[in-house]
Amino acid sequence: MNIGYETETIEFKKTTGELREGIISLSSMINKSTYGTLYFGIRNDGEVIGQEVGDKTLRDVSQTIATNIKPQLIPKISLELIEGKNVIKVESEGNDKPYSAFGKYYIRSADEDREMSPNQLKNYMRDKEDADIITTIASENQGLTFRQLKTLFATKGLSVNEESFERNLGLLTSAGKYNIMAELLADKNDISVKVVSFEGEDKSVIVRRNEYGFKCLAVAMDQVLSYMEAINDTKVSLNSHQRTEKKLFDFSSLKEAWQNACLHTKWQKKNPPAVYIFSNRIEIISTGGLISDLSREEFFKGISKPVNAKLQKIFGQLGFVEQTGHGIPLIISQYGMQAFDVTDNFVNVTIPFNTELITKNEKDKTVIFNLNHAQQKVYNFLKENPEATIEEMVKSIRFSNAYIRKIMNYLKNENLLIRVGSNKTGYWQVY
Repeated sequence: MNIGYETETIEFKKTTGELREGIISLSSMINKSTYGTLYFGIRNDGEVIGQEVGDKTLRDVSQTIATNIKPQLIPKISLELIEGKNVIKVESEGNDKPYSAFGKYYIRSADEDREMSPNQLKNYMRDKEDADIITTIASENQGLTFRQLKTLFATKGLSVNEESFERNLGLLTSAGKYNIMAELLADKNDISVKVVSFEGEDKSVIVRRNEYGFKCLAVAMDQVLSYMEAINDTKVSLNSHQRTEKKLFDFSSLKEAWQNACLHTKWQKKNPPAVYIFSNRIEIISTGGLISDLSREEFFKGISKPVNAKLQKIFGQLGFVEQTGHGIPLIISQYGMQAFDVTDNFVNVTIPFNTELITKNEKDKTVIFNLNHAQQKVYNFLKENPEATIEEMVKSIRFSNAYIRKIMNYLKNENLLIRVGSNKTGYWQVY
């Protein structure tokens, strides 16, 4: 029986007596295409001749591969029966290219294995450094869809070619599989994006936890910004017939810090950035530290070297970001270099609050009010009158029944209000 031809990802060997050559072919195929399949018991013309298999045959193949291919690969080795003849099938893939076999580096060309020259290897390593790693690693989820992302493109007036959309945006590996960047931009994923509010100046008591993840990262990133803009309280002063507004924090600085966190996180580790809100500040944290060839001095000058260049290009097309390098200098101009805590593994940006907009309650415990005037009025009334009915609130606050219910629903959704007990005998718990 003949099963076809050798290709850039398929290699045939007559027996395990050609194990060394087979291992070279395996590393060569992976270096070219990220994956490869090696058969023992098949001639190079595709004719199945069978492979003699003993008690240790499969183990010997596995151990020889593990010993002689570096970095180490963990292949899938199986015994197949083709028309009554034993055939050993070795399947493997790897993203940590290049792989060496017996101390040398090979690259596949059609059905041949060619040793890389020193110059080829140098160029290969340079290209590896330049590549976005999240575009080279296959996602564990290959059932991805991109309705949300396509809608964003359409909203911006950008054409979407259904046949080439995924390839054009770099959502596929060289082997044609969805990569990690595709997973980040898919309609559904397992990436959590949280905004967590704490009661005081540390993480001892959580007040609120808002989840925006498990969807297209572009959508999640924008939803976080919308929420943060909504809670950016405003104080209005009228002096000498002039209106002056003061915000709780500089939203432009926060926007730059959050977008940088989303774009420059080393997503291959699946550790998403997060926003933490304390009583006196906001912290935006991302994992991965600085890119390897970017110094701290260059970072603070605003020199831009994106960790995920293709992801940044997509966000740029959607109008979410600009690669101008002004974000870091902007934050420094508002809050100084002390706003940044840069380590080998993290970048933490601290946005302090405007102290004029921080009030203190009766227990001298710092509390930030992120509510508008009407919401604050209902909040304060229920705090002082937890057993009040809607009708009593209408008479006292002089808002309509429907408007009060709308505000109370908002407070409930923000975890600031909960009903304890029944509608008749219960009361309102205000947080």
